[in-house]
Amino acid sequence: MKNLFYAALLATAAYSMNAGAQNLSIENPKAVKILSNEKEKRIDILIGGQPFTSYIWPDNIKKPVLYPVLTAAGNPVTRGWPLQPRPGERVDHPHHIGVWFNFGDVNGYDFWNNSDQAARDHKGPFGTIRHKKVNKIVSGKDKGELDVTMEWFPGEKKAVLRENTKFIFSGNDSIRIIDRITTLTALDEKVDFKDNKEGLIALRVARELEHPSNKPEKFTDAQGNVTNVPVLNNEGVTGHYISSEGREGDSVWGTRAKWVILNGNIKGEPVAVMILDHPQNPGYPAYWHARGYGLFGANSLGQNAMSGGKETLNFSLDAGKSVTFKYRILVSSAKQLSAEDASSLFKKFTGN
Repeated sequence: MKNLFYAALLATAAYSMNAGAQNLSIENPKAVKILSNEKEKRIDILIGGQPFTSYIWPDNIKKPVLYPVLTAAGNPVTRGWPLQPRPGERVDHPHHIGVWFNFGDVNGYDFWNNSDQAARDHKGPFGTIRHKKVNKIVSGKDKGELDVTMEWFPGEKKAVLRENTKFIFSGNDSIRIIDRITTLTALDEKVDFKDNKEGLIALRVARELEHPSNKPEKFTDAQGNVTNVPVLNNEGVTGHYISSEGREGDSVWGTRAKWVILNGNIKGEPVAVMILDHPQNPGYPAYWHARGYGLFGANSLGQNAMSGGKETLNFSLDAGKSVTFKYRILVSSAKQLSAEDASSLFKKFTGN
């Protein structure tokens, strides 16, 4: 059965090309078209007339996500499961869907691990992030903007955080870029982000971008719950991490870095996925999730948990106060990226 998300993206692409869309079609590889379908709880993003990703907020996911994320050649860099399983994929951590932003301890509530399929021994308490409204959609010749509002709800209580996020999408015939600028505002009470290893911006990558593994693993979350990750067939598994601090492979996990690259191949296409932290973010440079099984993300607020108790941040917001986080996710299909490439890309992103 065809994936409904992919089918919708392809239909959107066809519409964009047939309609002309004010010259925002495949003739211009940098043109970004953003098409809203709020009835279906999705907003589709096309670059050069080709599907890139969708912002979705279905009822069966506990936070809005970008899903799927495709290369310029149309290969998914995000895992399909649990929304659209693909043969040979892992089926662990059901809360790892597409690209997301949340945290494992917000006033004592776990926003990271919440899922309809959460393990029975994981009792939370859980938090949920709900899409509230679309503020602005702008398509353009070289970039597109999507501005949305969400709210963070601890359990059945009233919202404690308002989130305003601006996504800026750009690219060309070989590069795709997502800039996420997220402002969190504490509402009626102080909000504490207790240092926690589960956070903050992340994606779960396709099987091809995982590290080849030769032994089963057990991974324990911040509440002590264990997830078993078995050994799978490593055919076509090619992922390799590189950090700004010169670390590679499994040694990247749990270390600080300005940026991290994940290089690999998908169906013969050289692919690199890069996440860039920003110097203005709290906790910069972030600690990194760079798991061989496919979790890839930057944690700006997990100092005590990620440093083994050597550092403490315990970030908080007083009622009415705000904080802004800015990250860039870059997907290259022209080539895999070197450390030199990444340094240049980081300077373009940060201006220094």
